[in-house]
Amino acid sequence: MVTAGMTPRQAVGEAEARLTAAGCPDADYDARELFRLAAGRDARLSDRLLSDEEANQLEVLCARREQREPLQYLCGTWSFLDFDLAVGPGVLCPRADTEVVAEAAAGTLAGLVEPKVLDLCAGTGCLGLGVKRFCPAAQVTCVEKSPEAFAYLEKNCRCALKGQGGQTENLLEPTAFEEPEAPVFDWGPALNALRAKPAYAVQPVQGDLFTYWRTLPEGQLDLIVSNPPYLTDAEMQQLQPEVAREPAMALEAGEDGLVFYRALAQNYRQALRPGGALVLEIGWQQREAVTALLAENGWTEIGCRKDFGGNDRCILARRPK
Repeated sequence: MVTAGMTPRQAVGEAEARLTAAGCPDADYDARELFRLAAGRDARLSDRLLSDEEANQLEVLCARREQREPLQYLCGTWSFLDFDLAVGPGVLCPRADTEVVAEAAAGTLAGLVEPKVLDLCAGTGCLGLGVKRFCPAAQVTCVEKSPEAFAYLEKNCRCALKGQGGQTENLLEPTAFEEPEAPVFDWGPALNALRAKPAYAVQPVQGDLFTYWRTLPEGQLDLIVSNPPYLTDAEMQQLQPEVAREPAMALEAGEDGLVFYRALAQNYRQALRPGGALVLEIGWQQREAVTALLAENGWTEIGCRKDFGGNDRCILARRPK
C-alpha cells in the first residue's frame, strides 16, 4: 500500500510491484506516470516525501490501473506527435503507430494550396489534427458517429496548431470566456456573435461513414484519411483487458474485419479530385485484403507503409487521374 512519508522511489516501487502482479504491461512506466499524476513531479528528480494527499491519490490511481483501466483514461490527456489530446472512456486511445498514418497522409498533400481533407471515424481527431499539424494550410473536417467520442473530438478540435516545427498552443483548458463564472462583457453584436462560436483548428462533424458520402460533392477533396474499426469477430474475443475497456464501436468490423474498408472503397472515390489520395490505417495482417478491395473498386497507385514495429500499418491509394 502506498502511504504518506514514502520516498518517491519507494512509492513507485510499490506501485510497480502491484501493477506487475495485476498483469499490467509496462508496469514500470505506468507506475512512474501514476506518480506524476498524483504528485505533480517526476519520481526520478525528487526526494520530497509523499504527503497524505499525494499518497491517497496515488493509491486510488493504482487501484484503478490494477483493474486494467487504460493509463490514457487515467491521465485524461495523451500525446500525439507534439500535442496533447483529451481522452477518456468512450473514445479510442490514440496510439503511436497512428502517427505513421498521419505523416503518410500529410505527405500526399505536398505542393497543394489549402488542400481539403476529410477524416472519417475520427475519434479523438488525432489523424485530422495530425495532418493539420504537418500541413497548417489544410482545411480539415473530422467526422465521428459516436456521441461519446464526439465530445472528445469537439474538445480536441480547439487545439490551435501552427505547423510542423512551430509552437503548439494547446487550448484544451477552458478560457476565461468559456468559464461559467467568468464576467460577461458586451463586445457589440458582431464580436459577440463571433465569440459565441468555438474557434476550431479543424471542423468537427457528427456523422456516419456509411452514409456521409452522400453529402459530399464530387471531386472536391484532396485527401480522405481514416482509422476505421478493423478487428474481426474472433479478435474481439481475445482483447487485452485494457483494449476491452475501449469502445467496441471503434474496434469491431464484422466477421472478416473489412466492413468499413468495403464502404470506403465503394463509396468515397468520387468525392476526391482526380489524383486525390485515400490513406487508411489497417491491421498488421490486412494488407492483401484491403489492397484487393481497393483495386476491385478502381483505385490506383496502391501502396503500404509500415509502423514503428515493422508491421504493415497504412494503405495509400489514389483516385485515377
